[in-house]
Amino acid sequence: MENVRHDVKKQFNDVAQVYDKQREKLIPCFKDFYTIATALAELENDCPKVIDLGAGTGLFSSYILNKYPKAQLTLIDLSEGMLEIAKKRFHNHDDIKYIVSDYTKYEYQERYDLVISSLSIHHLTDSEKKDLYHKVYSIMNNNSIFINADQVLGNTDFLDSLYKSDWENYIEHSGLDRNEITAARERTKLDKMTTLELQLKWLKDAGFSDVDCMYKYYNFVVMYARK
Repeated sequence: MENVRHDVKKQFNDVAQVYDKQREKLIPCFKDFYTIATALAELENDCPKVIDLGAGTGLFSSYILNKYPKAQLTLIDLSEGMLEIAKKRFHNHDDIKYIVSDYTKYEYQERYDLVISSLSIHHLTDSEKKDLYHKVYSIMNNNSIFINADQVLGNTDFLDSLYKSDWENYIEHSGLDRNEITAARERTKLDKMTTLELQLKWLKDAGFSDVDCMYKYYNFVVMYARK
């Protein structure tokens, strides 16, 4: 498993400088994916404590910070390179915490009002996903929200092939050059996707209420769970 983590870290360190520029060309539903995920973060507190799991360059966090300018943000990621880009993104915000670590193993000392993640948890094995959902529940305050914007496996081989075909068609016409497309395909070898149905069950099993998929475009989904 450590070798897998090393591969994830290396590939995302390598792509850190161009990741944001490429992301819109790699996600067919980019605008809806992030705006809907952000809209779901409806909190009573206007200065919530927020942690972004697998935060990368801080893209999802930037949406949340636009919505909650007083938010107390923590970004955690394996990749130092990605977090360096996040630091540049948030150079005007001195109170953001950055943690270079494996968020599945990190010993959290705080509790959060909002836990977010985007395009990261699908790199975990099934058992790691289940354990993570329990851990996420344990670090959340009451009346808090967990939002996971991620990719999922199709319920059948046929459906999964439809998901993959749509993505392949999109990236082929995205304007990315051949090297960028090849690199994106190579990163998919790190994926360990799980069906949406199973993950919603695991969230409920972890103790969450009001669990649902609030948005879906082929295999791009936004999962919502409340504690």
